[in-house]
Amino acid sequence: MSHYHNLLIDDQDGICLITINRPEKLNALNKDTIQELSRAIEEADSAVSVRVIVITGSGNKAFIAGADISEFAHFSQEQGQALATQGQADLFDRVANCSTPVIAAINGYALGGGLELAMAAHMRIASDDAKMGLPEVSLGVIPGYGGTQRLPELVGKGRALELICSAGMIEAQHACAIGLVNSVVPADELLPTTMKLAQKIKRNAPIAIAHAIASVSAGSDPKKDGYAHEKMAFGACFATADFKEGTSAFLEKRKANFKGA
Repeated sequence: MSHYHNLLIDDQDGICLITINRPEKLNALNKDTIQELSRAIEEADSAVSVRVIVITGSGNKAFIAGADISEFAHFSQEQGQALATQGQADLFDRVANCSTPVIAAINGYALGGGLELAMAAHMRIASDDAKMGLPEVSLGVIPGYGGTQRLPELVGKGRALELICSAGMIEAQHACAIGLVNSVVPADELLPTTMKLAQKIKRNAPIAIAHAIASVSAGSDPKKDGYAHEKMAFGACFATADFKEGTSAFLEKRKANFKGA
């Protein structure tokens, strides 16, 4: 892995833990941090040894408290559109399109771009003291890193518009009740619980998991036929060594040892 100024990278036996390390700024996403996260995600996703990626924030106050507003407060219309276009391509879509499962461990505030990053992840676990929201309209702008698209997919159009248009924050338990996060745990159990889930995922066939992620994503892409993609991906699994290992292990009543091929 490369060296990073704003991130801590810890490879825990196939689980890559990426920690945004700007606690003095509540881990806000400035340009440099977005670029570093993009590189770290790309490296982890392409590493054969990495089976799961976990993203969290340093300290106990914030996952990511939003974007660094001072960087774009003076932008023109064209610069604003370019900012959203580049940010989505470099980081948020990259996270969503990872073939490696990405889990967001939400500790504390996840606001604006921070919540958008969590929503781009494939799964979300929150600490019981976490607070989430998209405050952009209170600044005269809207979520620009995919928030207006991913939030309705998770919680429905009405709840998404309520959260976006009110610019309010919601508690972790409410976020769980509406489907924004998968589960809520005590703060001191957040990383152990997330790692336990990562270990469960890690035991399964990585190529099959990659196909599953792509198939689920295809179902929410209007340009794709999710059912057709599933049939193609299902068939592709039969050509893998992992399929032969998985079925053999089942028939031989032993644990499978997947190699990712």
